[in-house]
Amino acid sequence: MVTFSHTDQGTEEAAWEASGLPVAPELPLGPDERAALRFVVLAAHPDDETLGAGGLLASLQATGAAVEVLLCTAGEGSHPDSPTHTPEELAAVRIREFSEAMAALGLQDRWHFLGLPDKGLGMHADTIAAAIRDAGRRLRGNPGSLVLVAPYRADGHADHDALGAVSAEVARQDGHGLLEYPIWYWLWATPDHADWQDWLRFPLDATARAAKNQALQAHSSQVRPLSPAAGDEALLGEGFLGHFTRGYEMFAWTPPRETPAGSRRSTDAERVFDDVHGRSEDPWNYTSSWYERRKRALTLAALPAETYGSGLEVGCSIGTLTAELAGRCRNLLAVDASGTALQLAARRLAGLPHVGLRQLVVPQAWPEGKFDLVVVSEVGYYLAADELSVLWDRIEASLEPGGTLLLCHWRHPVDGWELDGDTVHALARKRPGWKPAGLHRERDFVLETLVAPASIRPGERR
Repeated sequence: MVTFSHTDQGTEEAAWEASGLPVAPELPLGPDERAALRFVVLAAHPDDETLGAGGLLASLQATGAAVEVLLCTAGEGSHPDSPTHTPEELAAVRIREFSEAMAALGLQDRWHFLGLPDKGLGMHADTIAAAIRDAGRRLRGNPGSLVLVAPYRADGHADHDALGAVSAEVARQDGHGLLEYPIWYWLWATPDHADWQDWLRFPLDATARAAKNQALQAHSSQVRPLSPAAGDEALLGEGFLGHFTRGYEMFAWTPPRETPAGSRRSTDAERVFDDVHGRSEDPWNYTSSWYERRKRALTLAALPAETYGSGLEVGCSIGTLTAELAGRCRNLLAVDASGTALQLAARRLAGLPHVGLRQLVVPQAWPEGKFDLVVVSEVGYYLAADELSVLWDRIEASLEPGGTLLLCHWRHPVDGWELDGDTVHALARKRPGWKPAGLHRERDFVLETLVAPASIRPGERR
């Protein structure tokens, strides 16, 4: 960890300007490319986002890109010796300033505050990772890959380094792009350091520079003294701020992993989802996300019968929904393409002897037997259209007369796959004889129950 103080004179901006920094290669993201991406922006403290990436944020807003900003702490520890402000009072001031800065950048309604403690982000990696993934879900209504914008993971400030490390790990695990912005690096490092040699330059037009300057002035508790008293001095001096009035910003850039839309089929599922579950025991935050917990509660409430004799869950993942369906089924079989996911599910379901687990890649493989409940949740869009048709055939042949089919799917495009949730449900409704029994739509997901035809066979008399 680098040791420095905001009172250090540090490296002057003239030294950086005399280096190769002003002629570094440009970030290969033009306006059209930026508009086609989704961005989750991370700030450890109010003002980080403006100092390191304010010009980029203004430019993203101008191009219409999908953006959400996550502020981790209120920065209440910035003036520990202040005689005029308690940490609680300073937190309120800095949140208000952050809101004003977001408005200056055109992002006034596109940020969330996580409420984590200043100078303590290293203890909250799981919470931050979950928040990043939740933000990514909220942006799923927009096409294109996801890019995380976060502090440089070797910036020298403990909170910046911790937040940068978590963001880099989520980006690596989930295949997202990563833009890392340095802040305190410009103070303690020198042009002799090797880090910046591979960074890329993002030029700022006059509009973006003006918006960044306005946002920076909104953080008045940091750029001006809180009062004339000792302990209330401005933290960001004129020399330090000179690093952030350039006509460009610098980023370490890791592009997202490319997955051409429509290129995957269910035969890829075992490899794809083994990889996903191998990197995290809960890659979609099933256990920690309120969105997922609420959706499961609604799913259970949508089942028209109180109990079912034999249930089948297609695509059980780590078994969070399975555990709750188990209370409504006398026997339940859960299947998934990923053996890694099923190992995690087996631990969760160990105390439920009436629940069975099998590794199957549907619809090519299918379990024997009849079921009076089949649940297909967040699975249908991982199939190609012809595979989905086969899935409906399989379910129709397996459902007992009058049995329930429950469908629940995300309503926005899913990166790298052909279908979306609304299309999956529309194709299910076209199946002859299946009767609608309930439909619940929200902005983000659709939940639906269909009932199989009764026992009267074609050609039989009533």
